[in-house]
Amino acid sequence: MDRPRPSVFRWFWYAVGGRLPEQYAPWVLHDITGPHWKARHVARSTVGIAPLCLVWLLLPGSLTLRLSLVLMAALVAYFYSCAYMEESAEHRLTKHGFPHGTGRRRRAELAEAADAEAKARYVARYRQG
Repeated sequence: MDRPRPSVFRWFWYAVGGRLPEQYAPWVLHDITGPHWKARHVARSTVGIAPLCLVWLLLPGSLTLRLSLVLMAALVAYFYSCAYMEESAEHRLTKHGFPHGTGRRRRAELAEAADAEAKARYVARYRQG
């Protein structure tokens, strides 16, 4: 499947919630439903969290206080980002022209195919004759 990848600048735009041109729709679908989609979601979240953390490090006060602020803010931000990961993924797919529920359905199909393949390997190896 031919999936043109966005440039670095377009990827940053996509990471902060921007919409990519239509030609990148297959790439977006793969990004949201492919292997390691959760890790990619966390990487996109980091794009929004990191600049805030850097600004908070520049605030006046003791280093311990600033590091504590950054740690607590990052933990809360990642918690909410991960808690709403599937909803965020569905919203991103809807924004790129896919019907709502596409991501969940596609991930379920891929998981079912992987489970069937694993079961077939198990049967072939341990349930012979």
